Parts: sequence; C-alpha cells; structure tokens
Amino acid sequence: MAHQLLIKDLTIAYNRIPVVHHVNLSLPCGSRVGLLGPNGAGKSTLLKALAGLIQPETGSIEFQGHKFRGSQRAIAYLPQREGVDWDFPITVRGLVEMGRFPELGSWGRFGKSDELKVNEALERMHLIEFADRQISALSGGQQQRAFLARAWAQQSQIYLLDEPFTGLDRNSQAHFSEAIHLLADNHKIVMVSHHELRNVPELFDYVILLNGELVAAGPTATVFTPENIEKTYSTGIFSHHSHS
Repeated sequence: MAHQLLIKDLTIAYNRIPVVHHVNLSLPCGSRVGLLGPNGAGKSTLLKALAGLIQPETGSIEFQGHKFRGSQRAIAYLPQREGVDWDFPITVRGLVEMGRFPELGSWGRFGKSDELKVNEALERMHLIEFADRQISALSGGQQQRAFLARAWAQQSQIYLLDEPFTGLDRNSQAHFSEAIHLLADNHKIVMVSHHELRNVPELFDYVILLNGELVAAGPTATVFTPENIEKTYSTGIFSHHSHS
C-alpha cells in the first residue's frame, strides 16, 4: 500500500527550544497509529504540528504528494478533553453539521447531499438516537464519537486524537475503539496519542515510539517490543518535561 502521509526531517520548537527533533515517518492510509512516549516526549506537539497549529522549525509534511499548508479540511484534530468546551450549547446533529461548513463556503446552502452525509456520520458513530441531545448531556465517550462524526461529515482523511481514551469507562473505550477501526477500514489515517501500554496491540496496527526524537516506528507486531518500550521510557524523560 502506498505511504500517504510523509513526514520529513520535522523539528518543532517552543521558544527556540526543540521539543521534537528530526522526525521522519511515512504512514499508509487505512492505519490505526498509536503515538506512544512518556510525558514530555512531544506527542501533543507533534499532533499540533500535523494539524497546522504549530509552525515547524524544519522539515515538511506531505499528504498524497501535496505539501501541507497550514490547517486544512483533510485533517481533523481533537485536543485533550480539557481543551474542548463541551458545555457549548449545541446539539449532536448541530455539531456534526459543522463538518459540512468548509465545503459550503460563505454563501453555500445546506442541501440534501449535506444532510445525507451528516446522517451517515451519525449512523457510523452510533449516534442517531442522540442526534437532538445537547452535547453537554452526553457521556465522555459519546462526546468523543460526536467529534469523530463531525470529522466524518467533513470528509477528513487524517484524524489526530490527543489522549482520547483518558477518562472513558470500559464500555465507552470499546465503542471508541470500534470507531477508530471503522475509520481505518475506510482508508483514513487515525493517529492517537496514548499512554496505556496494555491495550496497544488491540487498538493499533502501527506504533510510533517518541521521546523528543523518534525511537522506532512501524507495524505494532514488529516495533512494539520490550526493548523499544524500555528505550522510549527510560531516557530523556526529564530533558524537556514542560510539553507533553
């Protein structure tokens, strides 16, 4: 399968201090990617750079042969839960409809095809029965799936999720895991920063081990080894702990 997301020599700094150094990666479409590393390893920083929220110091990011220029429709980014205003007064359907706005532009009219895409997104994420509920009335796992539904309606190709499993109960985790599998089955790239090592093999088919620099990346079966985990979590943990 062609590698669709190419990251070349990516260095990202905060206040001129490099947090992520010289990362080179290629990720195929249809992959569930676990982004693993200790606190302060640069996981959130890398996701923000891919989402176009931080300008890298060096390097380039390409998707399907095109260079990224800032934030774009192909990418959906979900920050850590505390970074989202879940009390914003909007229904689940309203949130998912927002995914169609970039396509419509300023004067575009919300038409039948938009409605179909919204309904499809709600169905795919098992949210039809909650469509008219306020987002604040949902459980944590349902809120996260509502966001994925919005990104599905937007027809995003790359999903960047920062610690989405944190604070979810086992049932919600199972639903969310199913959603991630569904996205990958539909040729999306889903990159998830994650700290619970125990369930990595069932969640992800590809892992990136990061600790300021890339320790290893590749299929979970070959890269997620005790040696690589040890290498990732034992060195440099305190060298730049201010940004996870």
